[in-house]
Amino acid sequence: MKVTLERNHLLKSLSHVHRVVERRNTYPILANVLFKASDDKVELRATDLDIEVTEAIPAMVSTAGTTTIPAHTLYEIVRKLSDGAEVRLETDGGEQMVLTSGRSRFNLQCLSPDSFPDLKSGSFSHEFSMPAAALRELIERTQFAISNEETRYYLNGIYFHAVSSSAGGTVLRAVATDGHRMARAEIDAPAGSEGMTGIIVPKKTVGEVQKLLDGADGDVAVEVSDTKIRFTVGSVVLLSKLIEGTFPDYDRVTPKNNDKQMNVDRAAFATAVDRVSTIASERGGKAVKLSARDGLLELSVTNPDHGTASEELAVEFDTDGFEIGFNARYLLDIVGQIRSESAVFMFNDAGSPTLVRDEGETRALYVLMPMRV
Repeated sequence: MKVTLERNHLLKSLSHVHRVVERRNTYPILANVLFKASDDKVELRATDLDIEVTEAIPAMVSTAGTTTIPAHTLYEIVRKLSDGAEVRLETDGGEQMVLTSGRSRFNLQCLSPDSFPDLKSGSFSHEFSMPAAALRELIERTQFAISNEETRYYLNGIYFHAVSSSAGGTVLRAVATDGHRMARAEIDAPAGSEGMTGIIVPKKTVGEVQKLLDGADGDVAVEVSDTKIRFTVGSVVLLSKLIEGTFPDYDRVTPKNNDKQMNVDRAAFATAVDRVSTIASERGGKAVKLSARDGLLELSVTNPDHGTASEELAVEFDTDGFEIGFNARYLLDIVGQIRSESAVFMFNDAGSPTLVRDEGETRALYVLMPMRV
């Protein structure tokens, strides 16, 4: 194989594919990126056996061929080359690749591509396109609530499914929960997604897709089967296995009878929670107490080892004498997703889940379990 590439093109592609490669691998081949040179392009592919990322970039191919090169080492070399430099890659069919650029020269160990795994895609039952901005919003508004608890593996991702909307029509809904909080967001269902059964997209896949969507314009092609999902973002194709399992009935835990409404300035509330939680104890679950009375909301924290903190805010609240406690970090995560100037809290009682949403917008909602304080 003998090819010449532009350093910036190669670096951008490597930044997309090398991220799925784990630093430690049982199988040495999984530490490598596959290079396949033919015609006027080079195809790069990397996998961890659960996710596979592929991208083709333009190249001057003098001699076609295929090999595999250590992914992270190659990425670091190319990253440190001069901007706009020309990169030449050459193998003689042996176990080494020679990389030259300007006065720099590297000899890299290669592994035979014969044993490089291929994550077979199979056939897809649903295919549709959606704006990159819409997919980005679904992910951004829900991914923070994904669970890291391995025993409940079915919570280690975002649950996507098409569902009938209460306002009529069909929506594509994304849901994530860790048992302490739940995030739900939806958009009008793209043509072709109707009837799509629920799928759980793994956390690592969600993170990789989110990075690919950063700055992306136009549409994203999505293909779904019972076991895999494939995203095409520009020239990058990401294929991933889905989590096998049953996502819990999130509708059952979504509050329906929370009739105590509080409107509070989002930015001021977030700042106040952050301030008073400074002395909150991790042992106590970073608990902050909210006490509403006479149009004022008091946020307070008591830590036997460090003291107390409190702050008051003006709020609109139709009930007096109400107290409830929350984990400060969870509260900040949810308020951080509110886009309107005011955050709307819907309470039932101090022991029941609280509903949080934007003012005047129902496409996203959040559920937070209270704490005893």
